[in-house]
Amino acid sequence: MKIAQHHCASIASMVLLLLISTIVGAGQIEPPAIEIELTPDIKAALDTIDPESMRRNLDFIASDELGGRDTPSPGLDMAAEYIAKQFKAAGLLPMEDGTYFQEAHWQTLRPEEDSFVLHLMQGGETIHVALAQTSVNLGGAVDVTSATLFKIDADDAETLAQLIPEQVSGKVVLTVVPDYRTVERARRREVFMARRAFMRRMAELNASLVVSVNRHIPTGEGFGRPMLIDPDNPYPRTGQNSGVPQITVHHPAFATLLDEAAPGDLVETLTFKVGGPREHPVVLRNVIGLLRGSDPTLRETYVMVTAHYDHIGIRHGTPEGEDNINNGANDDGSGTVSVIELAKALCTLETKPKRSIIFMCVFGEERGLLGSRYYGRNPIFPILQTVADVNLEHMGRTDDVEGPQIRRASMTGFDYSEVGEIFRVAGELTGIVLFKHETNSDAFFSRSDNQALADQGVPAHTISVAYIFPDYHGVGDHADLVDYENLALVNQMVGLGILHIANSEDEPRWSESNSRASSYLDAWRQRRGIEVDGD
Repeated sequence: MKIAQHHCASIASMVLLLLISTIVGAGQIEPPAIEIELTPDIKAALDTIDPESMRRNLDFIASDELGGRDTPSPGLDMAAEYIAKQFKAAGLLPMEDGTYFQEAHWQTLRPEEDSFVLHLMQGGETIHVALAQTSVNLGGAVDVTSATLFKIDADDAETLAQLIPEQVSGKVVLTVVPDYRTVERARRREVFMARRAFMRRMAELNASLVVSVNRHIPTGEGFGRPMLIDPDNPYPRTGQNSGVPQITVHHPAFATLLDEAAPGDLVETLTFKVGGPREHPVVLRNVIGLLRGSDPTLRETYVMVTAHYDHIGIRHGTPEGEDNINNGANDDGSGTVSVIELAKALCTLETKPKRSIIFMCVFGEERGLLGSRYYGRNPIFPILQTVADVNLEHMGRTDDVEGPQIRRASMTGFDYSEVGEIFRVAGELTGIVLFKHETNSDAFFSRSDNQALADQGVPAHTISVAYIFPDYHGVGDHADLVDYENLALVNQMVGLGILHIANSEDEPRWSESNSRASSYLDAWRQRRGIEVDGD
């Protein structure tokens, strides 16, 4: 890709000096001017950012072969190995152990499959139900033997209010529990609250188990995704079910029974047993490579470029023949291939940047920023010497639900620190409009891996092209929907902003006047031993 010529006049020594006006009435002091130099060497490096290279990488990372890159999964491991090979080929340095992996030795917590027993006694016949015909998400062991079934309509508020514990206590409730995941987004909170109210009522009535019938999908999630246990974060290893345990059954016999039986006691009985969760070791990996800086002093300080390479895996219970893989091409395969491509481009610089640049792809963002928070607690490079994190997410799709985003990008927490203004100026040099989205810029600050670094005091933000796009967290987020030409242009802006921070004598600072940034500024000060108000 080439930077458009009308943005590169006098490229031999191009300097943009923007004087920023004082913000009147906002209580802010006038920020310093941002001066960014786009030299021939830097331009040549940015010109190597290649749409086809990112297409090839994303075709693999978002392929069906990787199965949606759930944390943990074989597909996630395959992606980690692939990213490490790309980092090595780009010329990034490995860590001291000679690898590109920061390993997190965690455990998964789930019941043993052979502890599962579920059968329905109906008319002298025993109907055995397989684990794959259920969706079971329990906190502890359950042992219900030959319990009476009691049919309830979860939507019948009047009847529910009239029931007394003597009618339901110790019985298995057969019903359809409201499921917020099956309704349109606008109704999800309403349905979630209805489900919670119903389960609270079942606890008041002392039900032993709630069996919800799903008549639409023939298979379930089984035990679903295992719980992940981080040894750095104490968490109960074995537990008890909080409230009434609930399972979903995908079996025609239960659907028929629910349709034909009258509310109240049924003649059928049910036995359900499952053992308590057991620990199994698992290794999760952040993938990290280093571009060593050239300045004798500043090379011991770091700029981070990050993205998460995981996604949400397989959609269980999809009818046979339908797509069930959440490929995660844009979320966040596009950020992952951008980190790889930026590493390749910046490694071509004849004069390396003054500060060192850390390129990192993290695991487990979709399960709660797990990889980035793990790094924040166990940094490979000192947090105190890390001056900024530029996180990349949703970079490839331009079909935002608010309209096309061509040569445009937004930054979360845009005015929380000086980083936003740096990248806005870099965008002007490279033909990209970087802006603060009035709603999403602040709202999305906590929804990606920059949050984990910001909590450590590092000025950290996420750059996105589309905040919300069709197929977000859906099976349709495929690599062929990414706009690779636009992705390359936006990454030229990202590369220039990164290099400015890496070559500057001054670190970007958190805003002292923006109250939303105050906790991050406090963390930054505390790491430096600077007194914080209230301490």
